[in-house]
Amino acid sequence: MNRRRCAIAAITVVSAVTLLSPLSSPAYAAPEPPPAAPPAGAPKKTLEEVRKEIDALYRKAAAATDAYNLAEEQTKQQSAEIVQLARMIVAGQAKIEELKTHAGAAARAQYRNGGLPDGAQLVLTDDPQLFLDNAGRLKQGQKATKDLLGELNRAQGELTAYTEEAGENWTKLEANRVKQARAKKEINDKIAAAKKLESELAAEERARLLQLEEDAQYRMQTTWLSSGILKELNGKATEQGRKAVQFATAQIGKPYVWGAEGPGSYDCSGLTQRAWGVAGQNIPRTSQEQWRLLPRVEIKDMRPGDLIVYYKDASHIGMYVGNGAMVHAPRPGRNVTLAGAGSMEILGVVRPER
Repeated sequence: MNRRRCAIAAITVVSAVTLLSPLSSPAYAAPEPPPAAPPAGAPKKTLEEVRKEIDALYRKAAAATDAYNLAEEQTKQQSAEIVQLARMIVAGQAKIEELKTHAGAAARAQYRNGGLPDGAQLVLTDDPQLFLDNAGRLKQGQKATKDLLGELNRAQGELTAYTEEAGENWTKLEANRVKQARAKKEINDKIAAAKKLESELAAEERARLLQLEEDAQYRMQTTWLSSGILKELNGKATEQGRKAVQFATAQIGKPYVWGAEGPGSYDCSGLTQRAWGVAGQNIPRTSQEQWRLLPRVEIKDMRPGDLIVYYKDASHIGMYVGNGAMVHAPRPGRNVTLAGAGSMEILGVVRPER
């Protein structure tokens, strides 16, 4: 790769990093048409049907939030890697320039001596002792020249590798930004659809809808407790676990906001990640990654501080606090709260502590 190509690559990478802004987003395809209105005379949905539809919309929004958060984390990582590679490219160019300067000086000296290096001039003498004394210097000079050329080739190879890696990372970065933007649109669409359904209800119907939601959670919690699970849950919190629970419960009353990591608002995995971060343990950002990467434990072995993952797609997560309860950030329109650990469909339990 010549110097001009390397310089252009470095400038392109450095300039591209400055364009990483949450305001930039790709073009979208035309929005999907709204669902057709029900035909005249069609039976009105029951409140329970509306509740299930709203719940499904918020669950889809939660899954999209996980996709958004993961893409955001990967974007941050790739941005940092691109910046580092850009610095390495600039440093590599400077090193090549320095090596070329040394090589040029050696070439000019050789030209002045009629095409022979200084050491060779000394070797070509009639004095046997002087010949022997300077033969070693010639050998050293040849080695130095060979080493210089070898280092120059290595530096150029490294520069090529850095530039190629930066290009690959930039491609990944752009792909993740597209994923992030699509997930953001899906989140907003699902939340808007759920809010529209709620807004079409009368005040008394909305109150009844909330009661139906609480009743459904109560039935699931009651079923879970009736299995006798509390008799098995005797695990004691560790010091780290206590710190995580203390932080998470101190956030009760703060609103759910998708993508939020505190301090004023949280989404479900933002709360668990932040709580365990305060306790001194770094864990993945999303509920799906927390489920995928953290050590799993049996429900009967659960202890305060452990994380309960919900639904088959691992789209929700809460923190067990003891006595059959957990703390979580439920969904848009709700605040961080305590709830029954079995009030939703449990996928499994993970333990952040190593």
